[in-house]
Amino acid sequence: MNGKSNLNPANSAGTEATGTQKSTGTKKNESGGFLYPGLLLPFVLIVSCFAAWGISTDLTAPMVNVFSSVFDMNAFQSALVQFAYFGAYFLLAIPAAIINTKLGFKGGVVLGMSMAALGAFMFFPASQIMTYGVFLAALFILAGGLSIVETSANPYVMSLGPEKNATRRLNFAQAFNPIGANIGVLMATLLVAPHIRESVDKSGLSEDQLLEQTSQELEKVMIPYIILGVLYVALALSIFFVKVPKNKAMEETDFSNVPKGVVGRLWNNGTYRFGVVAQFFNVAAQTCIWTFIPFYIQYTLDADLKTAGWWLQISLVFFLVARFVMVWLMGKIEGRYLLTIMCGLGVVFTIIGILSGNVLGALCIVALSACISLLFPTIYGISLTGVGRDTKFASSGLVMAIIGGAIAPMIQGAIQDATNPQVGFTFVLLCFIVIGAFGLYAIKHQKSDAIEAAPTMGKK
Repeated sequence: MNGKSNLNPANSAGTEATGTQKSTGTKKNESGGFLYPGLLLPFVLIVSCFAAWGISTDLTAPMVNVFSSVFDMNAFQSALVQFAYFGAYFLLAIPAAIINTKLGFKGGVVLGMSMAALGAFMFFPASQIMTYGVFLAALFILAGGLSIVETSANPYVMSLGPEKNATRRLNFAQAFNPIGANIGVLMATLLVAPHIRESVDKSGLSEDQLLEQTSQELEKVMIPYIILGVLYVALALSIFFVKVPKNKAMEETDFSNVPKGVVGRLWNNGTYRFGVVAQFFNVAAQTCIWTFIPFYIQYTLDADLKTAGWWLQISLVFFLVARFVMVWLMGKIEGRYLLTIMCGLGVVFTIIGILSGNVLGALCIVALSACISLLFPTIYGISLTGVGRDTKFASSGLVMAIIGGAIAPMIQGAIQDATNPQVGFTFVLLCFIVIGAFGLYAIKHQKSDAIEAAPTMGKK
């Protein structure tokens, strides 16, 4: 999944860039390069964070299946992994923005990475205690830290160069998130899945043997998270010590000065209101697709956990390639139209996957990753169009929509427990229908919503 900025990707970076240019008097930067002078190293380090939290997010998705086997739980119980992970994003969305006002974007990234490292290292005592709740607590702290990182990193990236390049800069940084996602799934497939025995294989074990087997499996679960913890500490220290020129363009969020009437204005903006709902279902769909692909593959193709992990890896490769393809297509097709088209394809692929329990169905379910590749940044950009001075507060609503990733796996898990993994994907079908409806709404209404918001943009 991706971070959410307190700035409008389409145009609000200009408030940061313009303020700095006036103070420094460097007109060259306004029409100059991709970054402001001297900011290449900070930019590289922040972009590395996008890949780093991608590793964690998609290392966590396969863990639903792993914990299901280790603790012999049903799909609903094991889906609490995603509830803990994305619930932390929801609860820390606004605190993360407040942290940015106190420490700045750089300080927010450092604090978030440090907190994420703490959560990752907690997997060591969790593997010794061997209690599911302790693992959930570790995941909550890890995800809470990454929530702060995402909320800080996106506006930080946007502020590191001229206004005209802000959106391209952010899209470039976000392109590294699926690279991290592929690494995360690969770590789960190679370092964890081969060492997890199916529940049926444990039926003949004594209580002592079962305890020993569980201990060994949880130690394997711990390894990739310890590696992540080391990576996060290295990034936090590097970003903390890197020198950032004082003339960088940046405007911190000030939640103590929220414009009056902001809630009413945002509520009256139909595109924004629908956009928050669409973002909820987008994160829900993304989480469910990547969480339940292993279940689907094991059920329809009679595959083992390791093979199912490779199918998930292929799905994430689709996501990675499609992310760059969509950036290219957006140069030819407007975002709201492209979003609607991809949601239509998502509906078709999901229906085939539900009805066809064979290789064709598996390929269609895997291809859903291509359909969701453009959804998050596109929904984000469309939703913030026309909100003007309310952008900072509006962004918090889009951040909190990530709660969809916490709730949705439990819904699909409950459907799967009552039926089977194929039918479980009817929830993903619903998600694509809702997001597609948002695309159609934006096509019809976005201009009028923006015009209605425009008269308030210059007032305080």
